[in-house]
Amino acid sequence: MGYFAWKPYVPVAKRRAEAAKVLAGMRKRGGVAAPVVIEGRTIAKSFWGKAWCENLERYSDYESRLPRGRTYVRNGSVLDLQMTKGEITAKVMGSELYEIKITIAPVAAPAWKAICGDCAGNIDSVVELLQGRIAKGVMDRVCREGDGLFPAPAAIKLSCSCPDWADMCKHVAAALYGVGARLDAQPELLFVLRGVDAKDMIADAGATMAAPHRAATAKNVLADDDMAALFGLDMAGEAELPPDAAVPAMGRKLKAVAKTMKSEGGRKAKVVRKPVVAPPVAAVAKRAVAASKEPRRAPRKKVARG
Repeated sequence: MGYFAWKPYVPVAKRRAEAAKVLAGMRKRGGVAAPVVIEGRTIAKSFWGKAWCENLERYSDYESRLPRGRTYVRNGSVLDLQMTKGEITAKVMGSELYEIKITIAPVAAPAWKAICGDCAGNIDSVVELLQGRIAKGVMDRVCREGDGLFPAPAAIKLSCSCPDWADMCKHVAAALYGVGARLDAQPELLFVLRGVDAKDMIADAGATMAAPHRAATAKNVLADDDMAALFGLDMAGEAELPPDAAVPAMGRKLKAVAKTMKSEGGRKAKVVRKPVVAPPVAAVAKRAVAASKEPRRAPRKKVARG
């Protein structure tokens, strides 16, 4: 067939019927087919899908063929669309089934590093990123023409098995719009296509961790001498502890005191685990001296009732 030996126009209804037959045959033979299905006239609804389509339409290189491509993708002509690293392959139904191959160069390492650096600290999770729920400044940076995440025409190589001499034929345009529709459901494929990892854009988790609890200050911790005066005990010598270990050490001392008091016949002591604010040492000592001078009451005798 010569380059300009065009086949006769096939009405949309007939093309759809042929597409259904071809798709059924592909699946019957065990082939994997991922058709692009558009509900209504809106091709893409999500942030990433819309951004992809808007990127296509901002380049004058493609504008003459894009309208026909939109018509083809809406009427179900894209029977299969696959996206891998640096490559898009598709099967589009026209006068016959055409094979499309689109090669896209990966994002250059310096450009990707610049994008991640400009967005650092503004994206908290991969889910947030893929759903497009990010600040407008980040969205504008990611979608920026020339050095954003979306490819420029110079980074795209187009190929179709149809006889159209133009690189951007209606079948290629349909496949490219199909990518926008596919990103609605699988936005992560954009990062796969451009050869980058979405996790690189996420803020460092260590920066969002809570600050460590403050160590107990010296004024809230009883010294060994104060503890001895308070309970009238000789405290065993202990190596100097760092500030963050002072509170656990105090807890151990309180437990030891409670055990000693119990063994000497005093009332059963309860170890208070909550922070203890000690009264002034002088006041406690005064109360202890006064208590020691009071005579102990003799236990009451039980009287048997007749």
